[in-house]
Amino acid sequence: MALTVDQVLAIAKATEAYDGVAPLDEATLLTLRNRPEDATIWGDVRGFGLLVSTGSTTEGELSLVVLTQHRGVGLGRQLLLRAPSLPAGTTAWSHGDNPAAARLAATQGWERTRELWVMRRPVAGLPPAPETPEGIVVRGFEPGDEAELLRVNAAAFAHHPEQGSLDEAGLRERMAEAWFDPSGLVTAWEGEKLLAFHWTKRHSETEGEVYVVGVDPAAQGRGLGKLVTLLGLNHLATVGVERIHLYVEGDNTTAVRLYEGLGFTRAAADTHVQYTRS
Repeated sequence: MALTVDQVLAIAKATEAYDGVAPLDEATLLTLRNRPEDATIWGDVRGFGLLVSTGSTTEGELSLVVLTQHRGVGLGRQLLLRAPSLPAGTTAWSHGDNPAAARLAATQGWERTRELWVMRRPVAGLPPAPETPEGIVVRGFEPGDEAELLRVNAAAFAHHPEQGSLDEAGLRERMAEAWFDPSGLVTAWEGEKLLAFHWTKRHSETEGEVYVVGVDPAAQGRGLGKLVTLLGLNHLATVGVERIHLYVEGDNTTAVRLYEGLGFTRAAADTHVQYTRS
């Protein structure tokens, strides 16, 4: 009998509790909850394979998740071999840079193509937010900001394979989540034009995230990225979180330096690796 979405989520939750890292990313979880018809699931109570459509292309994103007590006997490889057609360009994430995933990828024709780093810092000792430049208005998100937010996001992440594809439906989907707080989506305006934003996310009473920081390329060099980042960090402090984390592309040296300058650090284990089928 095929696994249900609830069973998949239960297996994912159990592995997260053991590994300390979620095996499915946010986009995959949103698909399972809101658009299960876009997901193909196979496996059994020991583990599952999951292929999520990523748009109009034939490629998708693959996830293989095996319960702790069933690892080490080749079940991940069996799940991979049972997958539906996986054309070149199909991607898969190894959350936490799992050595077993690296070995499986190397033997099955998948190349290591991206690294996503997790950086963290405590709220204690946050630098204060700088003064807002003259002519710039900073405020939380308000209804009616959606078009400008999507415009800046598309421009800022034009070459980003996930964030750059955010559309109105995806925006509504995320804003419908229980964690969404309009005051935690910090926006910087010049007249009626949005220049930069920092979307924060509160995961729990103690954990917050720098969810997305976007700057209109036409406004680069004005210090607005640092401005909205610090304003968002201080917002998270005011709602009581104790720790803040963020995700950044490992090869984005400009962003990494910015976050290091704001006191964020990375542990070696805090690396997510994307593999692409060649």
